[in-house]
Amino acid sequence: MWLFLLFIAVPLIEIALFIQVGGWIGLWPTLAVVVLTAIIGTYLVRRQGLRALEDLRRAFEELGDPARPLAHGAMILFAGALLLTPGFFTDSVGVLLLIPAVRDAVLHWLARRVRVETFAYGTRPKPTEPPGDVIEGEYRELPPGQRPTHRPGGSTRH
Repeated sequence: MWLFLLFIAVPLIEIALFIQVGGWIGLWPTLAVVVLTAIIGTYLVRRQGLRALEDLRRAFEELGDPARPLAHGAMILFAGALLLTPGFFTDSVGVLLLIPAVRDAVLHWLARRVRVETFAYGTRPKPTEPPGDVIEGEYRELPPGQRPTHRPGGSTRH
C-alpha cells in the first residue's frame, strides 16, 4: 500500500515543484537546472560508483564483510536513477544519497529493521557426508629432482 502511495505522491510533488520553481525563475532556467542536475549527477554517480567498486574489491580481497560496500553501491545506483529522473524532489533525494554520511545513516536505519537469520561465507561440507577414506602410511620427503628408488607395493591404490 505504501508503494502505491509513493507512486502517487512523488509525481504530484514533482509537478507542484515544477510549477513553483517555473513561476519563480521561468521555464527555460527551470529546464536548464533539470538538465544540469542530470549531467552533474551522472558525473558524481560514476565517480562514487567506481569508489564503491574499489571498496567492494578490497572487502573481497581482505575476506571482509561485503555488505557495506554492496549497500553503498546499491544506494549510489538508486541515486543515479533519481538524478536522471526529471524533477527537483527526486534530484534532492538523489544528491542526499551521494553523501557517504547519509548512506551510512540509511544503512544503519535499515540494519535496525532487518534481522539476519544466518550468514555463511564460502562453502562448508555437508554434515551428512563422511570425511572420506583415511589411508595410514609413512612418507619421507625427497630432495627436488630425486625419484623414488623402489616400486610401490600391491596395496597402493591406482
